[in-house]
Amino acid sequence: MVLARLLDPKDFGLLGMVTAFTGVLSLFRDFGLSAAAIQRATVTEEQSSTLFWINILVGVILTVIAILFAPVVSTFYHEPRLFWVTTVVAAGFLFNGAGVQHSAILQRQMRFTALALIDVVSLIVSTAIAFAAAKAGYGYWALVAMTVTLPLTTTMGLWLASAWVPGMPHKGVGIRSMMRFGGTLTLNGLVVYIASNFEKVLLGRFWGAEALGIYGRAYQLIRIPTDNLNSAVGDVAFSALSRIQDDPGRLRRYFLKGYSLVLALTLPVTVACAFFADDMIFVLLGPKWKAAAGIFRLLAPTILVFAIANPLGWLLSSIGMVGRGLKIALVIAPLMITSYVIGLPYGPKGVAFAYSAVMTLWVIPAIAWCVHGTPISFWDILRAVSRPLASIIPAVGLAFGVGLFFGKALSPLPRLLLESAVLFISYSGVLLFVAGEKSFYLDLLRGLKGPSSIKKKDLASVL
Repeated sequence: MVLARLLDPKDFGLLGMVTAFTGVLSLFRDFGLSAAAIQRATVTEEQSSTLFWINILVGVILTVIAILFAPVVSTFYHEPRLFWVTTVVAAGFLFNGAGVQHSAILQRQMRFTALALIDVVSLIVSTAIAFAAAKAGYGYWALVAMTVTLPLTTTMGLWLASAWVPGMPHKGVGIRSMMRFGGTLTLNGLVVYIASNFEKVLLGRFWGAEALGIYGRAYQLIRIPTDNLNSAVGDVAFSALSRIQDDPGRLRRYFLKGYSLVLALTLPVTVACAFFADDMIFVLLGPKWKAAAGIFRLLAPTILVFAIANPLGWLLSSIGMVGRGLKIALVIAPLMITSYVIGLPYGPKGVAFAYSAVMTLWVIPAIAWCVHGTPISFWDILRAVSRPLASIIPAVGLAFGVGLFFGKALSPLPRLLLESAVLFISYSGVLLFVAGEKSFYLDLLRGLKGPSSIKKKDLASVL
């Protein structure tokens, strides 16, 4: 919010041009080995140390590749400034590689409070540096500084919190299966990343930095709810579900609790973004980002789609079905890229509409494919979706009516607060007392009040 007022859309667009390329390399930063270490029932000291040095080697290779790739990025976009931006951003790969296994150790120990604290402190430090640089007039270099200092401070925090010093690498310690697991996850992530970011490459190439900057801010803002919820709940869920993967009954109960929670929290955010897009963009980003409101509204359906689909990745990964996840990604990726090409002649709005349309049409087949042969049924997912969906309909009508009656007399911030409050309060009331979800959330709150009495392997029941 602050940087959007200190910098111009073109500054964000310049960094977006670079990260569209370096983001591909970032998918290889741990080669999926952190997830492999978390998913395994047991991991030895020798295995952890060997994985650490593999991650360091991967980080060095990616840094060198990014630096060598800098002239290509600059030439592709016809923008000389991107050479040094790419070169500096490349250092982040080495910083990330040094902290991957330390993060995996903390997740295996289920020390999520420590991980959350590290994330928050690192974000505060890197953002403060960006604020200072932007205020001093460094423009897009403020964003570059934030991009590099975030992984550096995160890795420093991980080393301090885990207090683990890696030993020397070892041969023959049984990491081949972990490499296969991690390699499949990495390939899956690569396919998904290309499909999810190819439109930014196209917009930057054919519509310029400003168009990409506006689209990128709308895209990032719309992804905040699902990215943060999926990250926060997903880290816990993946670790916990991996521990109970051999108990289908408990796996099903714990997964559906976490899944229902994510859906219930995401749905009102989706509706608010769709109906209150103009006021949200004005309040959060400022008046010079007005053009992003239409894109923001068109992208709103993807919030719900990702809320429905992303948690299914926890399920497949925790029970070792990463191959199926890769097959699903290989099907959806060409469809998404085709939709970008169709929407590209109509600019950022055309691309946003095409992206949302494809994701909405794809979600039902994706659910059926993901849950086939797992402890979760297709009807389990539909039941989890149905109650929040039925609860949001009357809430939307009430919030819309209040907005029509009082909205014209209010400025954007009070109007947004009023409409959002009416939407969330009415939605919560219908969900808890009409849809019968009160007991579920009371159980959730009781679990959160007494986590110390819950065994680590049962921590997922809090969800």
